[in-house]
Amino acid sequence: MKVGFVALVGRPNAGKSTLLNRLVGERLAIVSDKPQTTRTRILAVRTTADAQLILVDTPGVHRPLHKMNVRMMHEVRESLRDVDVLGVLVDASEPPGGGDRYLLTLLDQVKAPVVLVLNKIDLMARAKLLPVIDRYRQAREFAEIVPVSALTGENIDRLDAVLRERLPEGEPLYPPDYLTDQPERFFVAEIVREKVLQQTHAELPFSTAVVVDRFEEPDAHGLMRFYCSILVDRESQKPILVGRQGAMIKAIGTAARVDLEAFFQTRVYLDLRVKVRARWRDDERVLDELGLRRDGK
Repeated sequence: MKVGFVALVGRPNAGKSTLLNRLVGERLAIVSDKPQTTRTRILAVRTTADAQLILVDTPGVHRPLHKMNVRMMHEVRESLRDVDVLGVLVDASEPPGGGDRYLLTLLDQVKAPVVLVLNKIDLMARAKLLPVIDRYRQAREFAEIVPVSALTGENIDRLDAVLRERLPEGEPLYPPDYLTDQPERFFVAEIVREKVLQQTHAELPFSTAVVVDRFEEPDAHGLMRFYCSILVDRESQKPILVGRQGAMIKAIGTAARVDLEAFFQTRVYLDLRVKVRARWRDDERVLDELGLRRDGK
């Protein structure tokens, strides 16, 4: 059977997480319209009768401003190594800029076949698609260029076939029912963070993180208990997240609990606390706790 690793790279908001979820058929990566939603590498496995596709979602390619961003870009560079196929996502509905050109320079050292995925074609007229394809063809050589809409699923079957065609033959690396390498605590934190992203605006999405302080398995009545801290940079941000009479934190908790109960298929008790941790994005201990690997580790 065809077996191999496919890394998905691209600029922030290119749609990598949406594409990962679409290809694997499960909602593993959180999605929002805020840049830098994905902070850590997420591995997802889809096994069929004739192939095992091991997908690696990565943070968006950007200029590091904090130690957190440095670690995020380390995840991207690591994902470019030792992969069998590299999927490069571009938002085809937006005009290219300096960030797109920088993304292409990262591919110079990649030895694996590079498939260019032109995402978000549902947001553009078809007449504008061919010039985009021609522009990238002239920029560099790709194994294939595949226009898709990760949101609607358009042409995803074609992309799936293109990726599997380029995988080497071999024995499965994971059991048939294996889905991801991330622990359950990771998904608890990510689901809560997704609701924070959905409910807040301005600088808050960039300066918040979620830490699972306590994780309790189902009790005799099937109730799971999660105790989480939402970290913010400054004292002035705390009342924004709490809201008037606790309305904001309640809305975040209610929305997160619905998704957590669907994810774990049982009742959930969720306790959320907002804590001020100045400059947490440069705090090595906090970054370790969030699962962001250091360079070389």
